[in-house]
Amino acid sequence: MKDNEPIIVTHLFNASLEQVWEALTNVKQMRLWYFDVITDFKPEVSFQTSFLIMNEGRNFTHNWKVTEVIPQSKISYRWTFDEYPGESISTFRLSKEEHRTILTVTSEVLKEFPTDIPEFKRESGVAGWKYLIKERLFEFLQKSIKF
Repeated sequence: MKDNEPIIVTHLFNASLEQVWEALTNVKQMRLWYFDVITDFKPEVSFQTSFLIMNEGRNFTHNWKVTEVIPQSKISYRWTFDEYPGESISTFRLSKEEHRTILTVTSEVLKEFPTDIPEFKRESGVAGWKYLIKERLFEFLQKSIKF
């Protein structure tokens, strides 16, 4: 497998499609499981936002630009960073399975990121997406859903 192969993470949530969509697109909910410093987010094509994440003394100013939206089905946004070259796109696809929801996240590198930065290594990306979707989002939805 090449380093620039897309990272794909799929998870089945015991939550409605509407609940998962809200968690992915409502900035108040996104702050609770994704990045607590997200300044703003709207599921609208061309919407842009920026926020700073610091890790091990390095700054990562995340720049997101929404590129595609199909309400309660699919949202994609482009990621770039002020401090580093490179560009990727993350696509979140939702599908219904009875009363549950399947979420598939695909992260594709469009322009290579620096290979000497640990956060840009493929293993880091795989681990990060698995953590965010299978742990953080899963726990968030478990806590917020009232049966």
